[in-house]
Amino acid sequence: MSRIGKKPVPVPAGVQATVDGQKVSAKGPKGELHFVVSDDVSVVMENGAVAVQPRGASKVARSKWGMSRTMISNIFNGVSKGVERKLEINGVGYKAAMQGRNVELSLGFSHPVVYEPPVGVNIACPKPTEIVITGIDKQVVGQVAAEIREYRGPEPYKGKGIKYAEETIVRKEGKKK
Repeated sequence: MSRIGKKPVPVPAGVQATVDGQKVSAKGPKGELHFVVSDDVSVVMENGAVAVQPRGASKVARSKWGMSRTMISNIFNGVSKGVERKLEINGVGYKAAMQGRNVELSLGFSHPVVYEPPVGVNIACPKPTEIVITGIDKQVVGQVAAEIREYRGPEPYKGKGIKYAEETIVRKEGKKK
């Protein structure tokens, strides 16, 4: 039984939420998002909160129950507060700079890497070794962060590369003589 799915999702102040069949829509100060819930899960708006219940006792319905509740919670947080992801760049000569809306990365390749973010996602570089990605859709912000990190992921010996700010790199010991 899902412990997360049991809790109803409270609608934050300043957010208008509507449930239309299987579609949950949220409109807030940051923008508007919607999520279409699977047919294995029922969604009801009651007492200023969205309640999610599985339609049956099948394993598929129970597995989608908690995920649906989390997705609804994510869209409420996104339209009210927004989502932010920070990346850190480590390494000699590794840096990031803004080039209009795009970010230009110098990561030790023979050419600079230019990344163009999708619509609805903003990228900022407060320092040459820091990238801040903001938006309202948690999935899209996380995908952009993963794509940027993929250019030069952190390596375990010196820790060089792009890593998430909250990530801890497990370091390995080098060769011994």
